[in-house]
Amino acid sequence: MAARAEDAAAVLTSVARVDVPEGAVMPGLKAGNIVARDEMVTAVRKVLDAVSGKGSERGIGRNVTVVVPDAAVRVPLLDFDQLPSKVAEALPVVRFRLKKLLPFDADTAAVSYQMMSSERSGVRVMAVSMPKEVLDEYEDVITAAGYLPGAVLPSTLAALAGLDVSAVPALVVNVGLFGVTTAIVNGGILLLHRSLDLSASAEDIQMEAASWDNLSNTGRDRQLPPGTDNDRFEAEAAMQTTVVKNAEVRELVAATTARVAAHEVAQAVSVAAAYFEDTLQIAPENLLVAGTMGADSVAQMMEASGLGGLRVQEMVDAGMLEAGAVSANVARGWLAGVRGALRN
Repeated sequence: MAARAEDAAAVLTSVARVDVPEGAVMPGLKAGNIVARDEMVTAVRKVLDAVSGKGSERGIGRNVTVVVPDAAVRVPLLDFDQLPSKVAEALPVVRFRLKKLLPFDADTAAVSYQMMSSERSGVRVMAVSMPKEVLDEYEDVITAAGYLPGAVLPSTLAALAGLDVSAVPALVVNVGLFGVTTAIVNGGILLLHRSLDLSASAEDIQMEAASWDNLSNTGRDRQLPPGTDNDRFEAEAAMQTTVVKNAEVRELVAATTARVAAHEVAQAVSVAAAYFEDTLQIAPENLLVAGTMGADSVAQMMEASGLGGLRVQEMVDAGMLEAGAVSANVARGWLAGVRGALRN
């Protein structure tokens, strides 16, 4: 997914989408995020070429802002009694605090930070950290595609950059295939950023399904002793039964995975909504949706889990896209990150 805007208002003037093979990217905190590098390079080149203009415009502004999955980044909020005003002095202090919080080496990681609040009682900082080898993978794809990676933003933070800082406090959920992130922002100040990995639950379901599949396949390849036509008839019937059972297993896995995802998403939103009310002393009315799930699907998940009441809506509305900007079927939630990155 790529988009282009002409000014700071970030009204999208060009949007392009290119599909990649399933499993081409497996986001996480360890090396190996880019599984199918050649396919990803081809797709990135094609999608960026589509929005970067033609003729004399090509080659101008080839630096691109890269939006990466939340699963490949950590975004903790840190409290300090005090913090040096100079970045060169403050960054080592932030890294030192991150050493006990990150599941990877803070000394070699790419780390940046932003001051959220500074009062006599202390300083609150948003820290963004990403394993160096993981960052290198994403930047390598951009470079190999013929572009220059500039800023690198996690998906949810990129989406939040598209919000109007003067607006009312916002409760946001970003749902994708591999995880769900909830966030609260008030006047441009991040109050909550909480990510939950959904891939672990999916892997557990797949492993259980594999055991079911093995049981249903028991005896499928067993050689029957040569005999009458009845033996062949029974063997064919057994194979047909196995095919039916395997299809039933796949359907059960899909249904179970969907139910688990719905529960996790609804639970994550419920926790964030409670934190919203406790922190701001008002109940949230709206839930802004980013990511691949879509507002309608999230609303259905909330209703099915008995957590209705919030008005669920897309972060990107029709006014944020120029007429004719989208040439392919693109869900608005997919545009939240790239649109925010352009506005940022």
